[in-house]
Amino acid sequence: MEDILVLRIYKTFIGIFGILGNGLVCVVIGKVSAMQTRTNAFIFHQAVVDFLGSTIILLTSEVPLPDPLPDDSLGRFICLVWLSNFLLFVLFVISTFNLLSLTLERYFAIVYPFKYQAAFAEHPHLKIGAVIGACWIIGVVIKVYNLIIFKVEDGRCLSNAAARSQAVGILTVVLVYFLPVGVMFFAYMRISLELKRGASRVGPQPAVAAPASASGPSTSGGAGASSSTESGMMGSLLRARRNTFKTLLIVFITFMVCWTPNQLIFFMFNLGWKTQPNEWYYLLSVAMVATNCCVNPVIYAFKYRQFRNGLKEMFCGQKFRADDMA
Repeated sequence: MEDILVLRIYKTFIGIFGILGNGLVCVVIGKVSAMQTRTNAFIFHQAVVDFLGSTIILLTSEVPLPDPLPDDSLGRFICLVWLSNFLLFVLFVISTFNLLSLTLERYFAIVYPFKYQAAFAEHPHLKIGAVIGACWIIGVVIKVYNLIIFKVEDGRCLSNAAARSQAVGILTVVLVYFLPVGVMFFAYMRISLELKRGASRVGPQPAVAAPASASGPSTSGGAGASSSTESGMMGSLLRARRNTFKTLLIVFITFMVCWTPNQLIFFMFNLGWKTQPNEWYYLLSVAMVATNCCVNPVIYAFKYRQFRNGLKEMFCGQKFRADDMA
């Protein structure tokens, strides 16, 4: 149970809001067939991971634990797995790499569309499942050192900092934060440029000229109508891609805002800066990381047109067609 009252109230709110919001995202994507696209598969997985993270945040805030810890296997389990935040930070890392996978999926779909379609021509669900499975493996491998640096001593769960190499800590920050952020930043820059090129290629279309007379319809009118229809479809696809891009860009920026303080503190700690886990700025940084578990559903509700249409279909029965089929 969280000892600091303000932090306990905040974590409880975050946990409940994250469970409800991410649960709703999972239900909408699972129920509305038009939303079951490759992109939304990663969004669904993101919501599942954040749902589990919100659940753990709520439980760590409200469930009391034995104090002092028993000097047995149960006490070591509580210390190494629960109090060390091993499970929570594994989920945070999985969420980070899933966001990276989601970003790269959009990157290849928009920047290299032909290679993207060829890559997913066969067994697309299996390939998406393999990427998601890799996120879980990476998350566990990166955070497994949590099981080493904590120990039970005199009934308390203590961090054994001497057992942790500074090099391992710095490498962890690079793998969990700097590398994914750098790759995602590059990907969003390239996607932005490609969408601008696509908008210039589509451009405004001239109006189709009316037939000269009823007895002699213009043959160019049919060609113009066909061209206009094709341009309209391209424009619709481009708008859908732009909407998805803007939504994911906001998700990425929010991720950076929530994660940067905590990762910078941890990075400085590994460089020799002395800090304690009960300092207010560290507690604030952890609260910001926890906040990242519940904000994505709010972003989808306000910015993601497909998600809003899915909500309307599920609750109001209004059918819609998936705009983004890339």
